[in-house]
Amino acid sequence: MFSYRHAFHAGNHADVLKHTVLIATLEHLLEKDTALTVVDTHAGAGLYRLDGDYAGTSGEASDGILRLLAPKQAAAAVALAAPAQGAAKKSPKPAAPPDAPMAPAIHAYLDLVRAFNPNGGARVYPGSPFITHHLLRDHDKLKLFELHPTDARTLDANIAQLEAGRQIAVLREDGFGSATKFLPPPSRRALVLCDPSYEMKTDYGRVLDLIGESLKRFATGTYAVWYPIIPRPEAHDLPRRLKTMATKAGKSWLHATLTVKSSKVLTTVTGDQKRPGLPASGMFLINPPYTLKGRLQPALEQLKVLLAQDRHAAFSLDSGG
Repeated sequence: MFSYRHAFHAGNHADVLKHTVLIATLEHLLEKDTALTVVDTHAGAGLYRLDGDYAGTSGEASDGILRLLAPKQAAAAVALAAPAQGAAKKSPKPAAPPDAPMAPAIHAYLDLVRAFNPNGGARVYPGSPFITHHLLRDHDKLKLFELHPTDARTLDANIAQLEAGRQIAVLREDGFGSATKFLPPPSRRALVLCDPSYEMKTDYGRVLDLIGESLKRFATGTYAVWYPIIPRPEAHDLPRRLKTMATKAGKSWLHATLTVKSSKVLTTVTGDQKRPGLPASGMFLINPPYTLKGRLQPALEQLKVLLAQDRHAAFSLDSGG
């Protein structure tokens, strides 16, 4: 169960979506003076080197954060979104020209990444623990769960450099089973981020159990779930079941997805099959900020173009409650 390492995927298109949504959510929640507790159920290592062995091996950041830091090159990649067979051969019109301003939500995300790279570029990529800490105030709290032995040690070392004292707690416990012990927090304000690896099919059910129990303990908390959109029934059932859960509880919800390429397995001329890698991902929030949908709409329109890897790039943004 410990084969997954996020270091291989740091800064990819899924991180762009997840962290853009996370930052926009936190910016709204932190407008109130009352303390906020953030619970990160699968914190990872916290910080990642994009010029290191792990990220360098996969190269996924080149189609994620690195594209956004070089928007003119990213716009050129729109040409990959080839028209359907028999259609006129011209590139689709970008939703945002390469020199147009980034949407505010993307701008906030890029500014935060740049804060960790004062010399330019993106050698260092902040994971959700460091993104969250960067935005929190002194009286807010951050609870981090990580079970992977190597990532937990790295997370401990990275967090120690912050000298944050009691503001941050790092727990080598199962976030699925232990996160609810911090609900409700004394301030009655919390954000729970749940983004497991889903390397085990049982993770999907455990996400539902966690959110269900969390809503029973603390119905007014904000809950954010990241998930991969892959050809697996559990992946497609998860947002539907979260929507049902939110609706039955009388809670508002928001569902954002970003697709960058086709999910079809390609067959080469030699007959070998080539899997496309992660083609899409989604974020499902219960009790989201009321401003979030309006903030994400223009961001997703731009991300669809700037991160497109073929003509199947798309996004969706739905809400209810």
